[in-house]
Amino acid sequence: MQLPGSIGNECVRIRNTVDERVAIFIKNPQDLILNNHALREPYQGLRSIDITSNWRVIYKEIHEGGEISAYFVLLGTHELYETESN
Repeated sequence: MQLPGSIGNECVRIRNTVDERVAIFIKNPQDLILNNHALREPYQGLRSIDITSNWRVIYKEIHEGGEISAYFVLLGTHELYETESN
């Protein structure tokens, strides 16, 4: 399926930026560019990192046997917070 030009270009840009930010996250989850922070209700127990000024990845940290794993559960715009809290 082909997306219209500007939408398709935006999807590619976001996908590339997600790849870049995940690479940064792997090296240093607390890198300041990620603005890594805990979330409140309705996302209590989850964390968020910035992809762009408007796009976020929400993830869950799992602590197992001295290791920390991150499970990415949601990708979307900052409106995620507004729609879920209403």
